[in-house]
Amino acid sequence: MITLYTWGTPNGRKISIALEELGLDYTVRPIDITRGEQHEAGFVALSPNNKIPVLVDDEGPGGAPITLIESGAILIYLAEKHGQLLSAEPRERLETLQWLMLQMGSIGPMLGQAHHFLRFAPDVIPYAIDRYSKEAVRLYGVLNTRLAGRDWLAGAAYSIADIATWPWIDRHKWQGIDLARYPEVKRWYETIAARPAVQRGMEVPR
Repeated sequence: MITLYTWGTPNGRKISIALEELGLDYTVRPIDITRGEQHEAGFVALSPNNKIPVLVDDEGPGGAPITLIESGAILIYLAEKHGQLLSAEPRERLETLQWLMLQMGSIGPMLGQAHHFLRFAPDVIPYAIDRYSKEAVRLYGVLNTRLAGRDWLAGAAYSIADIATWPWIDRHKWQGIDLARYPEVKRWYETIAARPAVQRGMEVPR
């Protein structure tokens, strides 16, 4: 059995999308971060960093249960275990991992800060809005250049790099981004949005 502790955030949706793409059965345990449930002792025992998502697989390596935090690590684990969404060919694998790491290290944190200061911050802080809005524009430009002439972020196939990045781009309006200014990103975004597994994954937790 797989149990996913999650909420309706880009990082949470990465994993529900991956599970749906892999066709796996899983149980959802909602962790309402708007009510501080991520700080409750039972959840902290699973996730010392107080963050969703957490994946618990009763049939981990060697058949023993495993608990995983950090969405990038969970994506790699699922892809490797099930032999999908991450190529075994060394160069293509590394290409996928580098774009996954770009999402983890830049796209997620920077776009997250942009939509925080534009949408949720209790005070208007012009410096923060300017800083993160400019970085959002820069990163969308990086993605637009990367996707020119290619269907996917890495390699010849849809991969965990696409799955990791897409939910952050889904919040482009929160980030003050007009997707029409980035036609390659828009094309890629709409292609992935049409996938039934993505649509199901985006509804988690229901």
